[in-house]
Amino acid sequence: MTQKKKNHIWNPAAEKMARPELEALQLQRLRDTMGYAALHVPFYRKLFSKEGISPDDIRSLPDILGIPFTTKQDLQEGYPYGFFAVPLKDVVRLHSSSGTTGKPTVVGYTRKDLDIWSELIARLLYAGGVSQEDIIQISFGYGMFTGGFGLHYGAEKIGAAVVPVSSGNTNRQIMIMKDFGTTALVCTPSYSLFLAESIEEAGISKDDLKLRFGLFGGEPWTESMRRQIEKRLGIQATDNYGLSEVMGPGVSYECLEQKGMHLAEDHFLFEIIDPDTGKVLPPGETGELVITTLTKEAVPVIRYRTRDITRIISEPCACGRSSRRMSKPSGRTDDMLIIRGVNVFPSQIETVLMQMEETDPHYQLVITREGALDELEVHVEIKDAFFSDEMRVMNELAARIARNMKNALGLSAKIKLVEPKTLQRTEGKAAHVLDMRRHLKNR
Repeated sequence: MTQKKKNHIWNPAAEKMARPELEALQLQRLRDTMGYAALHVPFYRKLFSKEGISPDDIRSLPDILGIPFTTKQDLQEGYPYGFFAVPLKDVVRLHSSSGTTGKPTVVGYTRKDLDIWSELIARLLYAGGVSQEDIIQISFGYGMFTGGFGLHYGAEKIGAAVVPVSSGNTNRQIMIMKDFGTTALVCTPSYSLFLAESIEEAGISKDDLKLRFGLFGGEPWTESMRRQIEKRLGIQATDNYGLSEVMGPGVSYECLEQKGMHLAEDHFLFEIIDPDTGKVLPPGETGELVITTLTKEAVPVIRYRTRDITRIISEPCACGRSSRRMSKPSGRTDDMLIIRGVNVFPSQIETVLMQMEETDPHYQLVITREGALDELEVHVEIKDAFFSDEMRVMNELAARIARNMKNALGLSAKIKLVEPKTLQRTEGKAAHVLDMRRHLKNR
């Protein structure tokens, strides 16, 4: 394990702002956002008119509780540009979600949005120990997913050398890591562990590498997994959180104390609600995270239900930042699965199967962890008319289903064909999903 580096802060004026000053700033920005959204976003204009809401009604931060929530379904119904507050000529970047539960949610960024995003990533990187002296290898995919590009421009902002290697091709990743002298790694935690295994199998010692820091996100991971990553790669590993609907990575981030993720409270307003009743929970209680953007120009969102389960930590952090923190999300309120950093919904599997004449929409997802990476096996029932004793015929069908799954999910899955009426018919997530990873606990 490398010697711990002292906490350093990218923007002390913002990150160490006194609470009264911060809350006054939040209130002013909330009022501005309310007026801006009412003027430029048809959804909010209609909502505020229907509910009799005026930006002038916001006289204190708790007044936001009178505003209805915004949901992912609302954003999907506005596909593609229904939630945009600016004309497309002012949008300089577009990203979107994977769209596994219907239409994707599309988000845009003005030049100012990208500047703020880079600022928040700079805070994230500094909090995780990285500075302009580092060489950062970004092993997230570059594309509609916000992770790759989000981290890239923030890394350039702090003056670090960026290696945009993207995802995949593990042997090349290791070669670049060794030859380029990579000091900081950005990827999913599971992929970092897979890299560690591959490095060991190649006979390369962690001492042969210059890695010092790992900044991981995109999927849940346990404290025991963190300790294993740190030991095997010889780094300090920090977590970060974000979602495309409000910006991307940089919404919250761990410092080297590793005791919760600091919330970017000057740019977002955070609440914890009871996911069943929608009521705001007392400080420290665990519930669903709700986020309001305070400075977003292209796509402002108000009281967005993230579906992520977490809690907010108000106690001061030893690093000196004044922001509150959030714990690692413990799960989601919907039925989404995260496999190798990819969002997978059982309903998407069903959609693929229903589009094929040979298969019934009866299936089971079996998720295991082989080494460092998750593995997905899909058990699929074949219709009587298409079931065959010929192995070649069944293998060809399984390969076709696998291709369709890959196209729909962006994730490779092993397909196991089973005879008709052999899978349990009980409805619900428990019947469709056998997640063998659930025994992994935070220890």
